Amino acid sequence: MAASVIVDAGFIVALLSRRDTHHNWARQTAARFPPPWRTCDAVVSEAVHLLGPGRASPLGALLRRRSLTLAFDLARELEPVLRLLEKYADVPMSLADACLVRMSEVEGEPMVLTTDSDFKIYRRHSRRVVPCAMP
Repeated sequence: MAASVIVDAGFIVALLSRRDTHHNWARQTAARFPPPWRTCDAVVSEAVHLLGPGRASPLGALLRRRSLTLAFDLARELEPVLRLLEKYADVPMSLADACLVRMSEVEGEPMVLTTDSDFKIYRRHSRRVVPCAMP
């Protein structure tokens, strides 16, 4: 079992929106990897945007009850994140994805929950696959 479960915006949206294509997958995956989940500010911002106006309340509930925690300091990790953005500029990699890849490098036994297939391309520590669960 993963010591650190890191979540992407796609997983959050799929979990909170019954209309999402991956909703059932997200519910099953959440049962396999229960909270607390770790993420970054950029992921929360992306999830709020994807959920749309007036639909972010369940996300706020996850944050309030600490099921979802903000566990990344971009200011401290700026250089490694910028290097990842440069390396994967042709994908292109989002800031949220770069932060999550960096989190996977510094967290012990990470597992990233995501619906983003770009995580099959990304590498942690240059050559290591990012451990992921995805549909």
